[in-house]
Amino acid sequence: MDLYIKRFEKPEDDIGAGEDPSVIRPDLVETAKFPTIQKPPEIRPFSETGEIIIDENPELERMNELKRNKKNSEKRERLKSGWRKVSPLLALLLAALATFFVIKKGVSIVENKFLKPVDVNDPTPIVVEIPKNSGASAIAKILYEAGGEGEKGLIPNKAVFKVYVDFIGKSSGLKAGTYILSRNMSISQIVDIICSGNPPRTTVKFTISEGMTVEAIAKKLVEQGILKSEDRFLELCTDAKEFADKYWFVKNIVEEGREGRLYMLEGYLFPDTYQVYADATEEEVIVKMLDRFNEIYSRRYVERAEELDLTLDEVVILASMIEKEAKTFDFNKVSAVFHERLALDMPLYSDATLGYILKTNSMEFTQEELQNPTPYNTYLYNGLPAGPISNPGVAALEAALYPNEQYMQEGYLFFCLMDPTTGALIFAKTAEEHAANVEKYRPLWGN
Repeated sequence: MDLYIKRFEKPEDDIGAGEDPSVIRPDLVETAKFPTIQKPPEIRPFSETGEIIIDENPELERMNELKRNKKNSEKRERLKSGWRKVSPLLALLLAALATFFVIKKGVSIVENKFLKPVDVNDPTPIVVEIPKNSGASAIAKILYEAGGEGEKGLIPNKAVFKVYVDFIGKSSGLKAGTYILSRNMSISQIVDIICSGNPPRTTVKFTISEGMTVEAIAKKLVEQGILKSEDRFLELCTDAKEFADKYWFVKNIVEEGREGRLYMLEGYLFPDTYQVYADATEEEVIVKMLDRFNEIYSRRYVERAEELDLTLDEVVILASMIEKEAKTFDFNKVSAVFHERLALDMPLYSDATLGYILKTNSMEFTQEELQNPTPYNTYLYNGLPAGPISNPGVAALEAALYPNEQYMQEGYLFFCLMDPTTGALIFAKTAEEHAANVEKYRPLWGN
């Protein structure tokens, strides 16, 4: 503790004689203290809330507590104020999300039950014509009845289609035109296509195999969705007059008019792969095939037919029989047998010609069937049948025009099936040899 010296001045009368007033006397000295100064409080590190912690200072602690309470109160007020502003918006957002998911779930259920394709595995193209000024109800009826009612149409339910286009606001956007649709399309896909307007014309391919008949071709075209029905196609092939002005060979057929001929165009619908518009008419499809025959049957064929003293139609009839009776490797041998029989004015005894009328591939017939008076019965009548029995390809036409010369020279007049697996034939010169071959190989035929 710091000390200081206080001088007390003594009255002069108290100063002893001879004393020096400047000399300090111990007895006159009074010890004194400075006022006590409080020791500074010890400072601790900052607290977690940012206040300085001071020991043994209740006042400061109280002030800090008030400060903390004020900050917390302000913070709570800010949170409450923010929530009051955000909560209505958040509630609206949550409600919107809930509504969205409910609607989405509902749409999904509706799509799965009512808007799904009629047949997801059927891509067959169907041509649909939407007339001008057609409303949603009229279009729904067209789609429902396209290709047949109910499950055979393009939509399963007319009312659902109408409700759907109204709901999505596309009822007024449906456009007139020609569309290529299929049963594996959903209602939403169909609506999108019809709303887009006329697309580029779709083309489709189809293949006619060698030996197919007019009726088989008609059936295939309907199955592939290229034609709506077989009737018009078969009608055109029966009469053929519509094509007589354009094709010289059709004109000859019509003018010759073989009695009992089933289809005028049988034999002339050339086997090939064709590409046509999906909405092609029966006339357009037939023209494609007649054009191809006209290209194939060259001037060389015409000249060769004249050498054999055969008309074009007779060549085609022979070729159609060869196509049905044998495999390609035996074509010219069968042709040789037929040429020899014609030269000898013998019945051709062709199973294929009688089978054409009876609509069977059987190689054996009953006595009643063998007596069928049809002009296609080459067991009953000599010469060629009334018309072609199939539509032959190039190989069969070539074989009809160029029979195997060796077999003709050696006089082969008979043949029968030898190997059902390969279709190979066995040939004979006499009726006795032929009967022996039939006896030997008949068990293999499986009839």
